[in-house]
Amino acid sequence: MVTVYDVPAEQLIAKVAARLQEMETIKPPEWAEYVRTGRHTEKAPVQKDWWYTRSASILRKVAIKGPIGTSRLAEEYGGFADRGSRPNKAVKGSRNIARKSIMQLEASGLVAKNKNKGRIVTSKGQKLLDAAAKEVADAASK
Repeated sequence: MVTVYDVPAEQLIAKVAARLQEMETIKPPEWAEYVRTGRHTEKAPVQKDWWYTRSASILRKVAIKGPIGTSRLAEEYGGFADRGSRPNKAVKGSRNIARKSIMQLEASGLVAKNKNKGRIVTSKGQKLLDAAAKEVADAASK
């Protein structure tokens, strides 16, 4: 059986993002086209469907590293802030993006709260990830 660990992350995230676009509970907020993804970035993302890609990536990270909370997810999507002549400093990404995405994944039934420890993937979410991983593996073997 093919799992999340067996396929390249980039291809898996693209497949899962395509499936998340079909769900009605996952929609980018109205501010999504203007927002930066953290204080370490200069501009907003240029891809139109970046919200679905980020949600798919968050779902994958929750499956691999869960239980995980929004603060830890913000660290995962952080980077280095340019501080001029001073050395660059590691900073977190946007917690609001992580929080809103997690809330939408919860409303879809793909992620659930764990007792005071963050979020974990539900059986429905694991099924979605495994099906996408199988598609990626089948496409790679052809």
